[in-house]
Amino acid sequence: MIFHILLLPFLYTLALAGVAHQARQAPVAPGSLQQVTDFGDNPSNVGMFIYVPNNLASSPGIVVAIHYCSGTAEAYFTGSPYATLAETHGFIVIYPESPYEGTCWDVSSSSTLTANGGGNSNSIANMVAWTTENYKADTKKVFVTGTSSGAMMTNVMAATYPSLFTAATVYSGVPAGCFVSEADIPAAWNSTCAQGQSITTPEHWAAIAEAMAEPGYSGSRPRMQIYHGGVDETLLPPNYNETCKQWSGVFGYNFDEPASVDVGADETTTVYGDDVVGIFAPGVGHSVQVRGDADMQWFGFV
Repeated sequence: MIFHILLLPFLYTLALAGVAHQARQAPVAPGSLQQVTDFGDNPSNVGMFIYVPNNLASSPGIVVAIHYCSGTAEAYFTGSPYATLAETHGFIVIYPESPYEGTCWDVSSSSTLTANGGGNSNSIANMVAWTTENYKADTKKVFVTGTSSGAMMTNVMAATYPSLFTAATVYSGVPAGCFVSEADIPAAWNSTCAQGQSITTPEHWAAIAEAMAEPGYSGSRPRMQIYHGGVDETLLPPNYNETCKQWSGVFGYNFDEPASVDVGADETTTVYGDDVVGIFAPGVGHSVQVRGDADMQWFGFV
């Protein structure tokens, strides 16, 4: 009887451990796009899809690849080169999926524009945390990229969780905070910003981005590479300059005196400093092609 009484706490501990083990979702099978439904707190009901390569590195990097309006995780998985590049470089790709009708991202509400605020950005950050834990990922090799609405969310992720990412690539977006909704509506459209009419100084844009992170944050921030087309009719071209202003301001670069400007036949590359580069393509519309190989260089995989 005494033995049984002494054994009960031990058995109870084992039972709890078993429940915890069952509750924690096992890492997904490699080589195909898989959904993860239990990655932790998901306050805004964002879908998490993940691609783990067959050729997984021992301490892999992570690329968060965020789709455009009307897109899905599956569409960005098949329409962008990151899964193929993952097999070459051994990193994991996270493809978030918007929960809203029309599948634009919430880059307008106070919840998503605030670190740990309970919005889309919070859910995506928790996906990174789950992946890092389950795959022992290299926290110095976590990157984020996206197209259109996904590019807007890329800027928001870089602003709200600067310590989480090492670098980012933005394809046809707007500055973080530009789409803010005065009515605090998630995934609201902001015509003033979209039409390129939200114009301010680098210092002001920087202050907007910096206010999104945890109070008092003074650590590292992701290197930013910004692409935009000169005949973009969805998010008009002035948004390119305003985005470059924002990140130049964050890093303390002089927007009006960049380190270098290379004018090519099809695009102009402006280096504001080691951490901010802009690529402007005068004859390209809203659908700027994803430059997978260039991203690999920017992210440091090659």
